Amino acid sequence: MLSYIKGQSIAFSPEEVILLVGAFDKTWHTVLAGGVKLEGDAGPVRAMLAKRIIENASRGELNQDRLCNDALDHWAANLLSAPRPPK
Repeated sequence: MLSYIKGQSIAFSPEEVILLVGAFDKTWHTVLAGGVKLEGDAGPVRAMLAKRIIENASRGELNQDRLCNDALDHWAANLLSAPRPPK
């Protein structure tokens, strides 16, 4: 998460960084606790979640629960819209 924060043009205070890392950790824990089976590298999923959290925080949202829930909703929407491989 910190590498994604460092790559942003917006600056966050140390307290906000702690909050964002906490929101990301909560989000990732929720993904893993949900029994999701990720195929291959989890990096792209983690990047999507981190970027969404940062995007919302840069707009002023600093509530960890809302950041987490929005990131999960965004990920789920992307899963539902992704093309499915043929069987």
